Amino acid sequence: MINRFEADARLLYTGPDWDYRLVKKAYDAIERIAVDEMGLDPYPSQIEVISSEQMLDAYASMGMPLFYRHWSFGKHFARDEMLYRKGMTGLAYEIVINSNPCLCYIMEENTMTMQTLVMAHAAFGHSHFFKNNQLFKAWTDADSILDYLDFAKRYVAECEERYGAEAVEQVLDAAHALMSHGVHRYPRRTLNLKREMERERERRRHEEQTFSDLWRTLPRRKPEDGDEDPGLDARRRALGLPEENLLYFLEKRAPKLAHWQRELLRIVRMVAQYFYPQRQTKVMNEGCATTVHYAIMNRLHETGQITDGAFMEFLHAHTNVVFQPEFDDRRFSGINPYALGFGILQDMKRMGENPTEEDRRWFPDIAGNPDYLGTWKSAWAEYRDESFILQFLSPRLMREWRLFSVTDDADEADLKVEAIHNEAGYREVRRALAAQYDLARHEPDIQVVDVDLTGDRRLILEHRVLDGRLLEERNTLMVLRHLANLWGYPVSLVEIDPRDEDILNAYEDVEPDRRMD
Repeated sequence: MINRFEADARLLYTGPDWDYRLVKKAYDAIERIAVDEMGLDPYPSQIEVISSEQMLDAYASMGMPLFYRHWSFGKHFARDEMLYRKGMTGLAYEIVINSNPCLCYIMEENTMTMQTLVMAHAAFGHSHFFKNNQLFKAWTDADSILDYLDFAKRYVAECEERYGAEAVEQVLDAAHALMSHGVHRYPRRTLNLKREMERERERRRHEEQTFSDLWRTLPRRKPEDGDEDPGLDARRRALGLPEENLLYFLEKRAPKLAHWQRELLRIVRMVAQYFYPQRQTKVMNEGCATTVHYAIMNRLHETGQITDGAFMEFLHAHTNVVFQPEFDDRRFSGINPYALGFGILQDMKRMGENPTEEDRRWFPDIAGNPDYLGTWKSAWAEYRDESFILQFLSPRLMREWRLFSVTDDADEADLKVEAIHNEAGYREVRRALAAQYDLARHEPDIQVVDVDLTGDRRLILEHRVLDGRLLEERNTLMVLRHLANLWGYPVSLVEIDPRDEDILNAYEDVEPDRRMD
């Protein structure tokens, strides 16, 4: 029988206050459960405590505490700070960086229970997902991202000093407007940020060693009347068209950009590429981290390492994280990714431990398999949100959440319920929900399709319209203006119905802003 003194000796902490010794003690206890018992494989962690203002600053700069300067980050900081100070919004308990070592920033305002919770969530849940998911392995370079961000910060500062803050701002404004179109969706090679930094240093050394002002005085060859037009097909082959990565095309082909401007585009493009997996795995990533912290905090309580009061505090915070308002609730703003990811993973555990006949029909490989941890880790490694939902959302969870599919046709006066949570509707509901997490359905398919570099140099883009959804005119014109500013010549965009190649809309000859010349 355990006496009170032995029980007190097991406790990691006894009150809300924390210090660095208690944080280290809790981290070690969490690591024993996560690594030794659950078999997780996270990066080594670096825990840093920051203030609420530092958290707001990290919020503003894409969640990166180390980043280059841009006016939009200050705007976001002012907005978020105002909302936070007035009590209209809260702050995240932590920020975690996909790096090696994994950087976990925790709030100094947190209680000791919350510090324990967020270390389990971020330093082990998120970190395991970052290290093992195939998308992150293909698209990111955790070993070098911090060095690259430091390089980017210094490079932007050097450009501001040499060419002026306004000139740098104009390039970054245009690059940020095109950031979502600056990604290779099918990676050509694994991202290596150390190689990217060395490539820039080598190119700068080469230019300094070979520069001669005499080249500027040489006359340029003008096309002669007898020169043959290589034709559309030949031009496209020579330029590698069509090209969906607009920032990449501009970096390589824009006629008027200086070397430093191309490097700024490359920096924005590398950052966009780095964040691309996170946009595809929000449900899985948060579901993984929430599931891990839930398992670890329960285990700490079972083994007497946290008090009943601390466990109740954890349950209160956890319940808020996974709360899903009903569709007719004023707080409803869509499906909570924490709730959906956590719900599917807990349902997978249930199917492994207490399967029903329905589970055995729908999930023969999972139902009755007691190794639910192995099932979780396999899913975390091999899937993204869309395929994860298509594969693992069960009829039981659809009934519990009362999911149904609605068609909202702009040409119809009424909404139409296409499927409900019954035998006839399960697959349709699951397909419709998964489609909401398919980036290809939400990001417009815009590609460079032609440009005559020996002629008028007008850049022609094509938008392959999906489900009849045309681009919003005002935003499209603003983005095309940014694109034209980088290209240096007029830009045209045509919206085409891919079913019959009919032209649905066109934006003709958007001119660059002359102040960029």
